[in-house]
Amino acid sequence: MTFYVENNTSFPYDNKLKKMVEKVVLATIKQEHFTYDFELNLQITNNEEIKKCNVMFRKINKETDVLSFPNLDFKSPADYSCLNDLNNKSNYINLDTKEVVLGDIIISYEKVLEQANDYGHSITREFCFLIAHSMLHLLGYDHIKQAEADVMEYKQEAILQKLKITKDIL
Repeated sequence: MTFYVENNTSFPYDNKLKKMVEKVVLATIKQEHFTYDFELNLQITNNEEIKKCNVMFRKINKETDVLSFPNLDFKSPADYSCLNDLNNKSNYINLDTKEVVLGDIIISYEKVLEQANDYGHSITREFCFLIAHSMLHLLGYDHIKQAEADVMEYKQEAILQKLKITKDIL
């Protein structure tokens, strides 16, 4: 796994949080039976910058907590058959490292702080929740319909519970 993190904020993305995030990423990968070596990008930003991205990519003029940009084309969630197509492999694989490029996650640290406070969660738990949520998006899940949202919520909670990442974890 290659995990690139860009933090241009004052948010304290320290070694403890980094290790927790990596556990969430790997637990999601394992839960969803993704068996390939992979690369992942995480950008920690502020409300102003994530709002710009939201306008640019989703045409929604407001800040959001997280944006996920999957690199794979899914027929259905956790269907990795696109990786079997030799003609498109170069679209999905970093040719230098031979790792599958899962995609990008952008998180607003200001939203993490706000939502942790609103929901009575620790900052660590809120950040890890958003990572689990985004990882599921990168693996083909969505929550446009209520049934899809229910599946994602169940899977997110299962990941966090398995890792014992509760609302009071620091």
